[in-house]
Amino acid sequence: MPQAVVGKKHGGDGETNRLQRAKTARVLDDHEKKNPIRRVKDVEVTVPIAYGTIAFWLGKKADEYHSHKWTVYIRSASNEDLGPVIKRVVFQLHPSFNNPTRVVESAPFELNETGWGEFEIGITVFFHGDAAEKPLELFHHLKLYPEDESGPQSTKKPVVVESYDEIVFTEPSEAFLSRVKNHRAVIVSGSASTVVAVPPVLLGGENGNEKKQGDTKEHPLGQWFLKHSDADELGHLIAARQQVQNHIMRLKREINMLEGEAAQLKSNMAH
Repeated sequence: MPQAVVGKKHGGDGETNRLQRAKTARVLDDHEKKNPIRRVKDVEVTVPIAYGTIAFWLGKKADEYHSHKWTVYIRSASNEDLGPVIKRVVFQLHPSFNNPTRVVESAPFELNETGWGEFEIGITVFFHGDAAEKPLELFHHLKLYPEDESGPQSTKKPVVVESYDEIVFTEPSEAFLSRVKNHRAVIVSGSASTVVAVPPVLLGGENGNEKKQGDTKEHPLGQWFLKHSDADELGHLIAARQQVQNHIMRLKREINMLEGEAAQLKSNMAH
């Protein structure tokens, strides 16, 4: 799916690219044509994500073909488990690697390798079947060397390049929405008659610090993950929008009541 870069921010230990929201595409096969999937109108499921690479120079352990060790990953922007949303991720490496097509079947969705060169990594995200959405295509350029090459490389401070994005499921299937709507990695917004607004910080249970299989809160490389204020801003914007939608629904109900009363008065006056 095409991605449009709308800006770029540079951080102290890494670089983050700010991308537009990645809206999913529908799967419409012969089965769905015959048996349409029930979708929820006026609702969006948003999953803030971060994906990128963290590369360490090997120092004295480096050789001609293995100068760096690196990790490529896709994670929840809030480090929650993406397993309920994503079924598997395929990382497409440079053809010079043995078995360049690597499949990761469970969270955390990441891959560790060593090498000497920089190249573009293809990241294909497959969703669970009840989402009924096509795979999402992402691309990330592996960076091994810092922008400032004036000083010596360090084996302790990695080169971090990470992008922030939001996967958006517009009019999700009923089955998918029912299964993921209370998960901490997911933000649901939409019609007040369909969605019960829950503050994002409360999603996923009473214990917000509970360790979940597949999350990245205690990841060995977690100290190098970049912070994304976009995810916090998104939560606040969606909560505000939900309040506006609730208010609109109340006004519509009041208008309907007034119109009903006016019609009744006209009927009484006519008699």
